[in-house]
Amino acid sequence: MNFEEILNTLMPLLIIVGKILLVCVPLLVSVAMLTLFERKVIASMQLRKGPNVVGFWGLLQPFADGLKLLLKETIIPSQSSKLVFLFAPMLTFTLALLGWAVIPLDPNFVIADINVGVLYLFAISSLGVYGIIMAGWASNSKYAFLGAIRSSAQMVSYEVSIGFVIITVLLYTGTLNLNDIVKAQAGGISHWFAFNIFSGQFPLFPMFVLFFISALAETNRHPFDLPEAEAELVAGYNVEYSSMSFALFFLGEYANMILMSGMTTILFLGGWQAPCEALAFIPGVLWFLAKVVFCLFVFVWARATLPRYRYDQLMRLGWKVFLPFSLLWVILTAAYVVFWRA
Repeated sequence: MNFEEILNTLMPLLIIVGKILLVCVPLLVSVAMLTLFERKVIASMQLRKGPNVVGFWGLLQPFADGLKLLLKETIIPSQSSKLVFLFAPMLTFTLALLGWAVIPLDPNFVIADINVGVLYLFAISSLGVYGIIMAGWASNSKYAFLGAIRSSAQMVSYEVSIGFVIITVLLYTGTLNLNDIVKAQAGGISHWFAFNIFSGQFPLFPMFVLFFISALAETNRHPFDLPEAEAELVAGYNVEYSSMSFALFFLGEYANMILMSGMTTILFLGGWQAPCEALAFIPGVLWFLAKVVFCLFVFVWARATLPRYRYDQLMRLGWKVFLPFSLLWVILTAAYVVFWRA
């Protein structure tokens, strides 16, 4: 084979690798900068300055934090299951990145435009609980194990509600393809599923609110950050971790926040669609990023504003409020699609 034939053979692979790098490299930088964004937003809400020493306006603070964690010693508890202990943070962080394989940033840019993109996302987000369970069990510590049990129960509880919310969108659009779900929301802000009541359609706004609150619980964020409750559990499932193994958990949580914001944008906020025709000249990827940043701002806003739930309140909300309400909305959506829209 000559060079041209080898190049033609490898070209599809090179294109895929290029797409992966185009998504993953900015995503990793975004995860680092999200920590600064959170600290700055909370500081402004509390009338403080936040990080402002390392670099201009504190912009190099995330990289200083990363370097500090990189140079620290990785301490492995003597009675821990060492292989599982080290594998758990890698699994958590990797799963947070894998979800982006099917997220369309633009009509023409998605790594894998598969017809079961929603199922893939749901499967990947469901696997995230394994990293936390493995970390808690392998640490051989009661505090870490209790944190892992709390977290797994919380994530499984709210995944049920998220599943029913996603089913309402699937019933409404009739497709599992994320690109097609975004295209179904074309026509301006009144056609986005979060606000479609303004165009005379069956309202999905309650599902939008329910999905976002469930995303807070799914990512262990305020006011549902019970697995890391300092008062009872020191720091929860990651209490025995240090150095880069702790950093991977930390980054995994923030990468999951970005992923859940991306899912919210795709399912309810029109993805890359502009809010009106007059603004359609702005590239779709910029609209997508703006909506993701807005969702991340609400994540941070919730942390700065709301007190932590008690564990029994958290479980009651998930099983006695969200689950029946989302199931009811699935039935109503199915009835609308079959009898009214048809």
